[in-house]
Amino acid sequence: MPRILRRALCAGFFAAAMLPVAALAAWPDHPIKLVVPYPPGGATDVIGRIVAQRLSTALGQQVIVDNRGGAGGNIGADLVAKSRPDGYTLLMAAMTSHSTMARLERGKLAYDLQKDLVPVQVVGYVPLVFIVHPSVPVNSFQQLVSFAKANPKTLTYASSGAGAPQRMAVEMFRVQSGADMIHVPYKGSGPAMIDLVGGQVLMAAETVPAALQQIKAGKLRALAVTTPQRISTLPDVPTVNESGWKDFDVVSTFGVMAPAGTPADVLARLNAEIGKMMQDAAAKEQFLQQGVYTLPPQTPAEASSRLRSEIAKWSRVIDETGVKADE
Repeated sequence: MPRILRRALCAGFFAAAMLPVAALAAWPDHPIKLVVPYPPGGATDVIGRIVAQRLSTALGQQVIVDNRGGAGGNIGADLVAKSRPDGYTLLMAAMTSHSTMARLERGKLAYDLQKDLVPVQVVGYVPLVFIVHPSVPVNSFQQLVSFAKANPKTLTYASSGAGAPQRMAVEMFRVQSGADMIHVPYKGSGPAMIDLVGGQVLMAAETVPAALQQIKAGKLRALAVTTPQRISTLPDVPTVNESGWKDFDVVSTFGVMAPAGTPADVLARLNAEIGKMMQDAAAKEQFLQQGVYTLPPQTPAEASSRLRSEIAKWSRVIDETGVKADE
């Protein structure tokens, strides 16, 4: 083989070998899509828009929020799971909701939460708050329990989906109190809040970011938060545990996930940038104003461990309450 041909072939092979590195070095060179698997207005959407805004600045490329609500978050999650693993399609995951749906819809989902998606970073968590429409004649959690038990099938309760923590919290309440209530599922917190404010449904255990504005406006009445301690965004609202119950602890955890197979360097860059965001004082305050409590940055491995813990916890709750996806 002529020397000049050998050199050309070697140069070609070398260039081909370097293509992935060059492509990776250029990431991101066009806008990134952050899929929010719920309609606008809910906690996932609120968090996703803050993450998108700040990631856009950090990465030098626009991060565009794409709301894909439906099926308890599964439509959006499935879309990301089946997307090209190149770092340009990400999921703003409601990790608690996805974990419950993984158990409720086991064997029915078109994607596998732990095999087809990889956690990038856990952003934070939001407490839930038990709220009622002002027409419900109760002013405390204890009164809610008494009213629900004395008036079977009178209270309707909204949730943002079959496996949402909003529903899990009320199901735990329902089982422990023995109250007989009617579940009204929605495609997201936004639509649920519209009907709750309008009185089409009467109560919910909703994420604080989704309910905070309506509580402050007096359009909804807050009865108790679902964390072990009171929270700074609703300091005058007691906890469920203060109201006479024990070990009631329900929060919704949120994080960014990517399709399995996304290059490790891309995952590392995203992990680092989101981690910096969570340590930034201005960003933490921005999240807190929306009722979101940030967590210390985690490695992808630690984020994966957190996801496994969520799945295990909510599998136990589902088994104890007997919740079904189609109820």
